Amino acid sequence: MYDQLLANVAILVLSGFVGFAVISKVPNTLHTPLMSGTNAIHGIVVLGALIVLGHLPGDAGWGVRIIALVALIFGTLNVIGGFLVTDRMLSMFKDKHRIPKHVVGEKK
Repeated sequence: MYDQLLANVAILVLSGFVGFAVISKVPNTLHTPLMSGTNAIHGIVVLGALIVLGHLPGDAGWGVRIIALVALIFGTLNVIGGFLVTDRMLSMFKDKHRIPKHVVGEKK
């Protein structure tokens, strides 16, 4: 059991370093579009976390359940934040001075 825990911690630490190295090399102009593209992946992660929480064995301790719930909450916040940032980015491209058609009236 100790070997499995050590392997999982090593994977976590290494994935953190790789993630930091990859994200730090992305230019600012590409960061937001890439983040909006990964929202689908984060949604799958949240769905997987829900499935794992639903299939935890009865003898799983409360500590495991609380950690899984906190991870689910953080994943959900990540998805919501990604969509909010994407919406804000897309709103920069909208024409603010355009008058809506329902105000002017459409010509027939």
